[in-house]
Amino acid sequence: YYGKARNMAYWEDFKKRCDDAGVSVGLIMCDALGNLGDADSAARMQAVENHYPWVDIAQYLGAKTIRVNAAGQGTAEEVAKNAADGLTKLGEYAATKGINVVVENHGGYSSDGSWLAGVMKAVNKENVGTLPDFGNFCIENGPNGCVKEYDLYKGIEELMPYAKGVSAKTHNFDADGNETAKDYVRIMKIVKDSGFKGNIGIEYAGNTLSEDEGIKATKALLEKVIAGLE
Repeated sequence: YYGKARNMAYWEDFKKRCDDAGVSVGLIMCDALGNLGDADSAARMQAVENHYPWVDIAQYLGAKTIRVNAAGQGTAEEVAKNAADGLTKLGEYAATKGINVVVENHGGYSSDGSWLAGVMKAVNKENVGTLPDFGNFCIENGPNGCVKEYDLYKGIEELMPYAKGVSAKTHNFDADGNETAKDYVRIMKIVKDSGFKGNIGIEYAGNTLSEDEGIKATKALLEKVIAGLE
């Protein structure tokens, strides 16, 4: 994963394919690069530096943003302090390339909206923000699913002031095309009321529709809901 970021021949070909297809790259998802909230300062700095090539690739592709994780070990307070340090250092480098760094609610402490909002306040950088995901508010998983879940509406509301994108996640739809477990009207009203003007990403995570059908169903739902809010 890390090595691919150094393979410029790959990215030159990738960029040409995007340009030929009229596709623009807005955001790159970064995972498995180390913990930006690592308790060990050397390991934390290594994780920061592991993200640098992806900042460079984002700039090369004309993207605006990389999405990272604010993971670490320790108490909520310790991980928040360490994650704020890692994100600040990464944000400083990304700023030199004109790239945003956003954190998704992605399990553990990061799925606690107030915790992640607190990290954003501590970082306090123009190019470091959030990517609220409409479905990732499970703080703790058990053998049979989520055992500790954060209120998704409260979480989205807390994260939207720092949002530089949102991830519209869906799983299942009813006969009218509405998400069965999430009130999309309520969610999109929160998004609109925050003053957000950025991109809405679509992420179908269900297993009853094909990927194409799930994406199209999510897009149709968003268009219907947004039209109703205007």
